[in-house]
Amino acid sequence: MNLEEEASRRRTALRALLSRPLLTVEKDADKLALVRQHATELRNWLTRETGWRLLADAETARLFKTVPDDGDATHPARGRAGESFGRRRYVVLCLALAVLERADAQTTLGRLAEGVLNAAAEPELDFTFTLDSRAERADLVAVVRMLLDWGVLRRVAGDEDAYLSATGDVLYDVRRHVLASLLVTARGPSTVDASSFEERLARLVAEPVADTESLRNQAVRRRLTRKLLEDPVVYYDDLDEAELVYLASQRHAIVRRIEEATGLVAEVRAEGIAMTDPYDELTDVRMPEQRTDGHVTLLVAEHLSSRRDVPLDELRAFVRQAAVKHASFWRKGVTEPGAEDGLLAVALQKLAALRLVEVRQDGVRGLPAIARYALDAPVIRGKGK
Repeated sequence: MNLEEEASRRRTALRALLSRPLLTVEKDADKLALVRQHATELRNWLTRETGWRLLADAETARLFKTVPDDGDATHPARGRAGESFGRRRYVVLCLALAVLERADAQTTLGRLAEGVLNAAAEPELDFTFTLDSRAERADLVAVVRMLLDWGVLRRVAGDEDAYLSATGDVLYDVRRHVLASLLVTARGPSTVDASSFEERLARLVAEPVADTESLRNQAVRRRLTRKLLEDPVVYYDDLDEAELVYLASQRHAIVRRIEEATGLVAEVRAEGIAMTDPYDELTDVRMPEQRTDGHVTLLVAEHLSSRRDVPLDELRAFVRQAAVKHASFWRKGVTEPGAEDGLLAVALQKLAALRLVEVRQDGVRGLPAIARYALDAPVIRGKGK
């Protein structure tokens, strides 16, 4: 194998980790084998450029990846139907993990549910969960299916749908090796003594402060690389002074290293940088998309592309008019009273996740990258022109 083929396989391995930071032999055998084959080079690059840890063995490969902004809620966990996890599901997920940490090598969905109920009953949680309704059982099932997808659980017998309809139970193997690799923090949770959630979260992910210029430059380079790998767009206005100064002199080197390692392509503009993927693989949000929601999102993006700030009422009216105009092509019910609220919410959620808009309480602000969705007026030329 020549050097070019070797570099291509290494890029494929890194892309697999960036797309799915937890690979298991059951679901990702080929990708896991590739990661293990190039583990030393990948680990060296990730440590040097991002500060992220990589562990790989015969059963799993785990990239301990951190987000640039722990307050960013635009990329939630999603269920199988694409629905976003809400607060209740996140709490149930945390409680389920705590229960599994103390569970036997095998457990059932019923025993897991009982453990979650007991944990939820702790008064200091200020959380109510009863499983009396189908919606609550569906939340637990969504969490379990996510754990199955991650490889924390392995289904032995039964089906979750039977549990939802109260006609049966499910038996699982608990894979402690995978369970132990889920938590990504800079320090152990038991060492944090802050009281508020926000302060506890900040301390969990806070990294040591560099005390030399060389280490400070390394920390800045790692932060910038993480942002370019994780964020759809990195705007210069969102960077602090140290990041701006470093990027001004080192932009070419940082971008080149990312392009060589991942196959991403840099798009550099006056307002910022986007690392685009020519293969459309390293994203959890795609645009454009087909069907009703995809069309609505494109229309809203075009509407916002030439405006700085738009009130929500104006956008609702715009979507309502678009629904009437395109009713024969969109799904049923889009012209019913109030339907525009749901259509607009989905569109804005996607645009915000792509860093194309900023949703505020009083309206929506288009960010610079949304200008690419502006359409020029058609030019009609006469014969001979």
